[in-house]
Amino acid sequence: MSTAVCPFEPFFLRQGYVVLDGGLASELEELGHDLNDPLWSARVLLEDSEAIAVVHRNFLETGADCIGTATYQASFEGLRARGLSDAEATGFFQQAVDIAVQSREEFWGDPTNRIGRLKPLVAASLGPYGAFLADGSEYQGNYGLSAASIRAFHEGRWRVILESKADVTAWETIPSRLEAQVLGEILSEAPGAHAWISFSCCDGERLCDGTPISEVVKELDDIANLVAVGVNCTAPEHITSLLCQMRAATEKPLFVYPNRGGRYDAEAKVWEVPPVDIPWRQFISEWRENGVLGVGGCCRVGSEEIRVIRHVLEVA
Repeated sequence: MSTAVCPFEPFFLRQGYVVLDGGLASELEELGHDLNDPLWSARVLLEDSEAIAVVHRNFLETGADCIGTATYQASFEGLRARGLSDAEATGFFQQAVDIAVQSREEFWGDPTNRIGRLKPLVAASLGPYGAFLADGSEYQGNYGLSAASIRAFHEGRWRVILESKADVTAWETIPSRLEAQVLGEILSEAPGAHAWISFSCCDGERLCDGTPISEVVKELDDIANLVAVGVNCTAPEHITSLLCQMRAATEKPLFVYPNRGGRYDAEAKVWEVPPVDIPWRQFISEWRENGVLGVGGCCRVGSEEIRVIRHVLEVA
């Protein structure tokens, strides 16, 4: 995964925006898969990889310009606990990327899908250390770990992704300043790679660990191959305020892909509030005014809402 030019540049210059995909796990649940498992959606990759391909194709067909791999909650530690060797775990990450790439190539192989579109990208999705814990820590960030321990967790996956066919890495739902700093250091040591970092936030100003988002974004601003910063799996009503804070700290592209709001019960692995309708037209108008170039969805935002997001962006 090494390119001289930011992979999103054609979208920014020619299209003016990039449509990210939605919640892969939510789509899998719609297909009947039980994700109450420490590996979450990665479990499906082990048991029914075709279901992952189906979800990728759904997002592409409804308008996504970038699809994320089924690796968010996967880690060497978690896969070892499932009985996989490190060699098998490496193959797992490679398979996840290959499935997404193949889905993209099949989609792009149909000439009708190229009308008014740019070739979609594949992002290697990597969650925070808290995702491995599978206890909701990605919404807290209080791991009690040193920077060295956090780095050791991330480095193994990162080395595999660097050798994969992914166009970009998405470090997602990062809840703490320390973890963001570690990821920034790792990325700066691989200048030929590209990634974005997206944060989980507790309100309209702060990461889940309480750090003002503007401070964290400013600390990352000098990393040339950090192609965007963003917010994901955060209630949509907080996004506009968070964007204001980020825009004051950086000129990098901003990405947002919120969840549907509410509180996640990490023990039961369920959201405690029913789905609500998101006023995408209103929100996207506000977000675009604050410099957003990438829009998608996270938990409980499905492929049909990606269709709506693309339509709103096209006519804006």
